Amino acid sequence: MGKEMESVKNIEKLKETFSNVTKEISKVIVGQEEVIEQILVAILCDANALLESYPGLGKTTMVKTIANVLDLKFSRIQNTPDLMPSDIIGTYVIEEDKGKKVFRFQKGPVFANVILADEINRATPKTQSALLEAMQEKQVTVGNQTFELERPFFVLATQNPIDMEGTYPLPEAQVDRFLLKILVGYPKFDDEMEIINRYTKASADAGVRVLLSKESLTLLQNLTRQVPIADDIKKRALEIVAKTRTAKDLIEYGASPRASIGLILAAKAKALLDGRKYVSAKDVEDMAYPVLRHRLILNFKAERDGKTPDDVIREILK
Repeated sequence: MGKEMESVKNIEKLKETFSNVTKEISKVIVGQEEVIEQILVAILCDANALLESYPGLGKTTMVKTIANVLDLKFSRIQNTPDLMPSDIIGTYVIEEDKGKKVFRFQKGPVFANVILADEINRATPKTQSALLEAMQEKQVTVGNQTFELERPFFVLATQNPIDMEGTYPLPEAQVDRFLLKILVGYPKFDDEMEIINRYTKASADAGVRVLLSKESLTLLQNLTRQVPIADDIKKRALEIVAKTRTAKDLIEYGASPRASIGLILAAKAKALLDGRKYVSAKDVEDMAYPVLRHRLILNFKAERDGKTPDDVIREILK
């Protein structure tokens, strides 16, 4: 227990660390503080996230910058309908070794720490499922051989809400594997002016410093799970998720127990990012949106009334 108390003491110092991380990211990314915070929450929870936005809002740059600041190996997979599972996982190639032909496994882009799966809904179901094993089991199987992936390992997938032609929407079971669904909105007017100024000048690329090592990140992931949460707040989180299953006037299918686990974990990570030693009710309410929005299937009436999952979550929180 002494060790845990020690780690809780250090939480105060962490606020400074995270604020430095955010400052470093802002050298490249203007605004979008909430999106960056939610990506960091997913990373602290050792989980995957789905980013949804229109094209050109800097999702790729954002993920790459976060990977650089956290000293994580980054790789990007551009999903297309003709992308094969072997293009992601890797494949066996025949090589000549001392006059003999030998099979050697050539690793694919999935062997990194942060995988940006761009436009994941453009890949065929077969390719999506190859990525699914990596996300869930942190390993990949080729033939009868299994390869462990390097830790930490996250998949940050992006999808485009417009232009659904030629896409393979993610099955519900797969969407459920993502801890958070993060919506990336248009930048504020002043932020966009800053973006224009920054990217239309002939200036050198702003380099970012590495602020956390992989070891520190693993420690922080363990610390996230140790953040205390009061029973009444835990109960409140469970009530929110349970309500999604009983609010039949709005929701056809509610969230699974995976959502309850996710909501409490995400709230713990949010408390840690804010440098607090405990989870507050507000943490639970803030994280309810990204944790639940992709896990609810609205009924016909709610859709006809033009309600979004966020509107429904807002009503549940009331």
